[in-house]
Amino acid sequence: MFILEEKIYLWFLLLLPVVVLLYLILRIWQRRARSRFAKPELLKYLSPNRSRLKPFIKLTILILALGSIIIGLVNPKIGSELETVKREGVDIVFAIDVSKSMEAEDIAPNRLEKSKQLVRQIIGNLGSDRVGIIAYAGSAFPQLPITTDYGSARMFLQGLNTNMISSQGTAIGGAIELATGFFDEDQQTNRVMFILSDGEDHEGNVEDMAKQAAAARIKIFTIGVGTTKGGPIPIKRNGVVQNYKKDRQGETVITKLETASLKEIAKTTNGAYIDGKVTSNVTEKVQEALQNIEKTEFEAKQFADYESQFQWFVGLAVFLLLLDILLLERKTSWIRKLNLFNEKRKTEE
Repeated sequence: MFILEEKIYLWFLLLLPVVVLLYLILRIWQRRARSRFAKPELLKYLSPNRSRLKPFIKLTILILALGSIIIGLVNPKIGSELETVKREGVDIVFAIDVSKSMEAEDIAPNRLEKSKQLVRQIIGNLGSDRVGIIAYAGSAFPQLPITTDYGSARMFLQGLNTNMISSQGTAIGGAIELATGFFDEDQQTNRVMFILSDGEDHEGNVEDMAKQAAAARIKIFTIGVGTTKGGPIPIKRNGVVQNYKKDRQGETVITKLETASLKEIAKTTNGAYIDGKVTSNVTEKVQEALQNIEKTEFEAKQFADYESQFQWFVGLAVFLLLLDILLLERKTSWIRKLNLFNEKRKTEE
């Protein structure tokens, strides 16, 4: 198992194609400059030892060296062994609404991005709890099973969008039903579910699902994302708003935060409803709620003794840079002796 400690430096890899492009531009400029100076036949006599292949070999070595430096900055780490550890916490499932109504911008930057910000903040404040992620719209789909790997949770969270589920609508009941299968029956941990939604529901079986969740000892906290005033649903192309969603009569659809169903779900499962407008208030109330829930001991497998591997890449980069310095653009003498391209005969003729 390996991890990348500083993933942000991977963006520097985008510079490598730029280096190649600049080099090609430089080669074209040099060729044109030489053609203005003398004819190609004369240039061969003026610089008989100039190699056509070595400049590209040097470029390849330079690109590999820069790539090795960047990977060294990322600092890959390898976990040498898998061990089972005892931890105390609760099992938490985040169910995030990814229906089109979550694109409304009545809360900045929009409802879905706000929901993702809230979940990231909540996960950042957790200690040893396990987390899972569900995305739902017209149907619910598992995104991340229960795990202690918060890094993976953030990665899957980042990938959530309103186009990932083709069936539109808002099936809160389906998300609750799916969440009941997320929790491990063998380990009797306390179970918590956070539903982040604008409260719209198109199925109508929310109360039944909430009762089933309560019977399964799942405490649900609902977080309302949006405003009661509401806002239109933008239709975007390449990130630019082209229009707004309209109904059959041609009127712009205004989607509003519906708190009634969210409050009913929380009440049925002995949870609480939380207004999602202010991030600090949400995280504070979530922390208070989790502190009042008894922690349960469970086993978790994780890789231990992660060892940094950056030194191998830095060493390779140093070697390649030295090789690039020592490698001249002239033809190598022993290669000239091989006369691979029959150059001596052409010279004699």
